[in-house]
Formats: sequence, structure tokens, C-alpha cells
Amino acid sequence: MDQADRSRMAARIIGAFAAAAFYAVGCYLLVDWARPDSGMVMVSFALVQPAAICAFLCYICDPLARRRRRFYALVPVVCLVGMILIGVILLQEGVVCILMLAVPWLISGEVGALLTYRLRRRDPESDPASTFLSPSLLALPLIMMPIESMIEPPARHYSVTREIVIDAPAHAIWPLMQGITDIGPDEGRWNLSQDLIGIPRPRGAWLEGSGVGAIRHARWEHGIAFREIVTDWQVNSRISWRFDFTGSQGWEFTDRHLRPDSAYMQVDSGGYVLIPQDDGRHLLQLTTRYTARTHFNPYAALWGEFFLGDLESNILAAIRDRAEHWKQDR
Repeated sequence: MDQADRSRMAARIIGAFAAAAFYAVGCYLLVDWARPDSGMVMVSFALVQPAAICAFLCYICDPLARRRRRFYALVPVVCLVGMILIGVILLQEGVVCILMLAVPWLISGEVGALLTYRLRRRDPESDPASTFLSPSLLALPLIMMPIESMIEPPARHYSVTREIVIDAPAHAIWPLMQGITDIGPDEGRWNLSQDLIGIPRPRGAWLEGSGVGAIRHARWEHGIAFREIVTDWQVNSRISWRFDFTGSQGWEFTDRHLRPDSAYMQVDSGGYVLIPQDDGRHLLQLTTRYTARTHFNPYAALWGEFFLGDLESNILAAIRDRAEHWKQDR
């Protein structure tokens, strides 16, 4: 291959990636316009589109079908990096949304790339359809998106529970279950979602009133604030609430698609249960219940378990430390 051929090939590859980026952004804007609250969790956008884009790129970047399998496997990785940069810089998506989409995006992209690799190894004379199948896949997401948008996603209810053992009496733990007004930045437990990914940490909670019907005010980092209405109240034993995000602000700082009262995720209720142990210590459990409405709820539930679990573990550690320090000071 001479210099002129290399230049033409480089221009072809650059043009293919530019076309793929334009197509991806166009699909993003289309689903964001059609379904601003839930378009990002459509199967056609999160799973089918990556396969189509990577199949197209592999086809254009290897017109003579001479490249090895590892080249095809590398294309989705390069494409994913490009999509992340576009998402952060151009579309201003947050790290949480990008991280959640990155895993299915990469897997789907690899499927499309390796499918193209196998198709390109067929004899075009005996199987002429294989020559056009990879580029034609670009039409598949555009066909599926309007159809999928008319299908109501199933609702599934999930709960996330974490627990911790506290060496302190119940009357020292109970006030902390009602709320800690001033959680410091160094309190709690280090975790991936809050310390590395950037999910906001709780900064305080306080109770207005007492008993069933009392209002628990919660405050997190970045100005996030919301209310919790107490639904169960058993002194030194249990407190439960339902979440009220009416007028809640601050969620847009990280991902505008990840509000806890969005069309595809609703955080419903939560609460503490304090269980006495035989050795005089207490087991404190914190549970959060939510409803997912997506076309791939099991995958969404994995992230719910991860993010909510880290959040609960952090709060429980702060309560344990304060309660045990109270005991030591007596």
C-alpha cells in the first residue's frame, strides 16, 4: 500500500467515525425529544444501536475484509471512548448515566463487530446478502425506537437492605435513627459510588414532629434536599417512611435522567429496624424500596443494589460510630 492509498484509507476511517458519531448523537437527540424521561433506557438505544454502529464502522474500515479479528474487537472499545467524550463534553451527561450505559454499550458493540467479522469472511458471490447486512443494521434502531416507545415497560419492585452491628444500647441508637443533623465529610465508610464515582453523600436529616405523620427532612451534598413522611414509629425499635420528592432540587448536578422520581425509577419507601442481640449489642438494618420501569429491569436492579447499598452502608457506619462513641463517653 503506497502513501496515497494510506491517505485514502485514513480519510475513509475518519469519515466513518465522524458519520457514526453524527448518527449516535442524532439517535440520542431523537429519543431525548420523544421520551425525555426514559429514552436512555430503551433497548433500541442502549443495546441495538451500539451493535449497529460498530458493525457499520468495521465494514467501512475494512473494505477488503483483510483485517484480523482483534481489529474488529478493538473497534467497539475505541468507539466507546469516543461516545464517552461526546457524552461528557457535547451532551453534558453525568458520569453515572455514562457508566450505566457503558457496559451494555461495549457488549453490544462487540457483538455487532464480531458478527461483521464473520459475515465478511463469507464468499460474497455465494452469499451476496452478507455484503450489505452490516451497513443496513443502522436502520434497525430507527425502526425499533418508535415501536418500543409505544410498549409500556414492566414495573418491578425491588428493595436494598444493609445492616450493621452496634455495640451500644437501644436508647443511644434510637435518636440517630430519627436523624443526624450534621454528618461530617469524614464520617461513614469509604465506598466506590460516593468517593470515586461522585454520588452525593448525605449531610444531615432531622425530624419535624414525632410519631406517624412526622416529617423527616433530608439534606445531601450539592444542595439536594427532600422529605420523608413517617409511616411507622416504634420507639427504640423501628421507624419507616415514604419518600416525598415534591419540589426536590439538586438532582440535575450529576445526571438529569437519574432523578429518584423519574418515569423509569421511583424510590418509594425506606426505614430502620433495630434488633437486639444476645450479647447486648444491636443489629441495625436500613432498607430502601424502589420501583423500576424499564425494558431491562434486572440490569437496572444491579445498579440499584450497588448505589443504594453503598449509600446505606455509609449512613449505617456513621450511626454506629456516633452511638459507640456515646457509650465510650459514659
